[in-house]
Amino acid sequence: MRWDQFEAACPELAAEGRRRFTHDQLVLLGTNRRDGWPRISPCEVDLAAGHLFLGMMWRSMKALDLRRDPRVIVHTVQCDREAASGDLKLYGRAVEIGERALRAAFRAAIKTRINWAPEEPRFHLFALDVAWASFVKFGGGQTIKTWDPARGLRQRVRDH
Repeated sequence: MRWDQFEAACPELAAEGRRRFTHDQLVLLGTNRRDGWPRISPCEVDLAAGHLFLGMMWRSMKALDLRRDPRVIVHTVQCDREAASGDLKLYGRAVEIGERALRAAFRAAIKTRINWAPEEPRFHLFALDVAWASFVKFGGGQTIKTWDPARGLRQRVRDH
């Protein structure tokens, strides 16, 4: 589902995602290489026009991975060994965006964020189609939240 649909279906995890994406402006992107091995790459994210956009340099390896196999994981960056801010993971498929209006919305969002935008047509643009999500936070016990469209949001807490 599109980002705006995910926000409506699971506002709690979507709010955490929006907060982290806005603050960090970067995620780790997990893709599948041609030989089947996983690839993890940094990727900037932008939210616009109801989509979570993943813009990529022209012919980058992660873009080529997604054109071949759209399965992807978007993972918030973590720079704290104790994971104080938690880890949000979004699982789904990357949908390549060719529609001019959506590409323009992405370019406007990135221009607002960093005062620069890639030139058409020399960049790859994907939007995340969210299939399910998870959030794990440590400290005072481990909080695990998972969401999928069939079962909704579930939460459990484990003591250390």
